[in-house]
Amino acid sequence: MCTAATYNCESFFFGRNLDYEFSYGEEIVFTPRNFPLKFRYFDEKKTHYAMLGVAHVCDNYPLYYDAVNEKGLCIAGLNFVNSAYYGPVVPDKSNAAPFEMIPLILSECKDVSEACAFLKNLNIADIDFNDKLPAAKLHWIIADKNSAITVEPRRNGLEIYDNPAGVLANDPPFDMQMFNLNNYMHISPQTPENHFSDKLNLKAYSRGMGGLGLPGDLSSQSRFVRAAFTRLNSVSSENDKEGLSQIFHILGSVEQQRGCCDVGGGHLEMTIYTSCCNADKGIYYYTTYENRQITQIDMHKEDLDGYILVSYPFIQTQQIKNQN
Repeated sequence: MCTAATYNCESFFFGRNLDYEFSYGEEIVFTPRNFPLKFRYFDEKKTHYAMLGVAHVCDNYPLYYDAVNEKGLCIAGLNFVNSAYYGPVVPDKSNAAPFEMIPLILSECKDVSEACAFLKNLNIADIDFNDKLPAAKLHWIIADKNSAITVEPRRNGLEIYDNPAGVLANDPPFDMQMFNLNNYMHISPQTPENHFSDKLNLKAYSRGMGGLGLPGDLSSQSRFVRAAFTRLNSVSSENDKEGLSQIFHILGSVEQQRGCCDVGGGHLEMTIYTSCCNADKGIYYYTTYENRQITQIDMHKEDLDGYILVSYPFIQTQQIKNQN
């Protein structure tokens, strides 16, 4: 499935792994300020904040997986298959399709506070993009440099949680994921002391034993724990280059290797891409499963006031720097 994380240093970084068994032909897509965004129940937005992220473009519409806008607000949608609920259109609510969530919020909100205000009256309705692209069951992490929230569509409406862990995975719901962290409060980056018995001379025989019990499997609950522990204990300088390296390492702690998650029918789930954005500078970075070299796209090198989508295909073949 997927994992997302935030990281602060000199700049604010926001990233995610996209884990799945096949690709929909996604690309890095820049939506400029004057590209007309059409919605099923909202008025068309002819002008809005520019945004950059990964999307599958269908019928000239960017179906974003994750993105950042020019103000530094970031969103990622992650699979929430067992728990997401999309109901009917509600007359006294602001109604949106699931695929509209990212462009709706990034087009007009500059930070998490404005996003929360926008979400108060929002109903995510069960609306497919088309017959071939049904509504994906999702929940979202929305973050800026100061805070993060998790947004989950449930039967009682949108559940909005503060996200102090700064990470998101998949099922179960976010409140259960956070409660589960209580089971790991003994985990530490420090060398453990002997609490087993004062009658036994027990000693740490290896570095890293403070992390004994940290789950290493690929389930979403285990990935949430591991990503939260790694992210909350990560150390780097304030330098952006170190911060960029660090968030890729955080996401690397929960990446999926092809062959380790067999979903049946000959399909193997893997980390199709890992991405992060420098939200302060509007730069999007990515690696793919076959290409470990970091590639960047800078929204400020595009025409922010443009009228058409700009797409960059993923570089899939391995890029190797020859040193001799």
